[in-house]
Amino acid sequence: MVDQHLVKENLFSFWLNQQSEDGEGGEIVFGGVDPKHYKGTHTYVPVTQKGYWQFEMGDVLIGGKPTGFCKDGCSAIVDSGISVIAGPMNAITEINLAIGTMGIINDQCKKAIGNVGNLVFDMFAAMFKEPGKLCSHITICIPGDKATDGSDIRSVVDISDGLTGPPQIPICKACEIVVDFWHKVLTNNMSRGAVITLGSQLCAVTGLAGVSTVDCARLPFMPTISFTIGGKEFELSPNEYITKIGEGASAQCISTFIPLDNPPEVGPLWILGDAFMRRYHTIFDHGNLRIGFAESA
Repeated sequence: MVDQHLVKENLFSFWLNQQSEDGEGGEIVFGGVDPKHYKGTHTYVPVTQKGYWQFEMGDVLIGGKPTGFCKDGCSAIVDSGISVIAGPMNAITEINLAIGTMGIINDQCKKAIGNVGNLVFDMFAAMFKEPGKLCSHITICIPGDKATDGSDIRSVVDISDGLTGPPQIPICKACEIVVDFWHKVLTNNMSRGAVITLGSQLCAVTGLAGVSTVDCARLPFMPTISFTIGGKEFELSPNEYITKIGEGASAQCISTFIPLDNPPEVGPLWILGDAFMRRYHTIFDHGNLRIGFAESA
């Protein structure tokens, strides 16, 4: 279009309607901008890497307070092809904890951990129930075969210095002691509880690392989340970074913050998707290799 002189400027711009119920989802303008869809002036940042319109972003703020996630700078891209906001797992986890999310699979995961954990414990406890049979089965010892019980074996120290060492425990007996010990551990409720509790904690972490929900009643009390771009803070309110599905008691509120970790050589990367672009009109200035943001109208 630029080569054929079909557009006035070498850029395109996005406006995504925050009030989608009125039927108009948004607007993309090739070769210009629509002034009725933004307020004030745009803040521009240079493109640092072509292809994904990558730029340098400053720190992320929770409730107006710096987090230090990007104190040394972070790479970011703005992408209309993704509805969420993605970032490094440690940063996203802290944000989701700050807004009070719960893993959407957390409860199901905990139930599975409890059921499967107890089943595994029961299976192993049954296996260790009869030490003699188990030790015979794994051929450590053979019932009635005294030659295999290790009673004639003495340590090298006993032979070399003529001193009498501690009495040697037959191999069969040692095996039975170990098996009996593990049977007691596996049938101990405290042991089970500790392992299952650890599994439940892992469920919570897994929930935060994936899709996370939040109590819709908490929306008025959640903090703002801000991104520093071009020295200016671009703020998102809870209503902007939380997606609400349904109404009334059955409504479900989902965090748009999801984790995205990159290899160390790439470094932290944030993707500002539709949740960000709905609040901020975006200009992709191809001619000047820069991106501009202004509050949507």
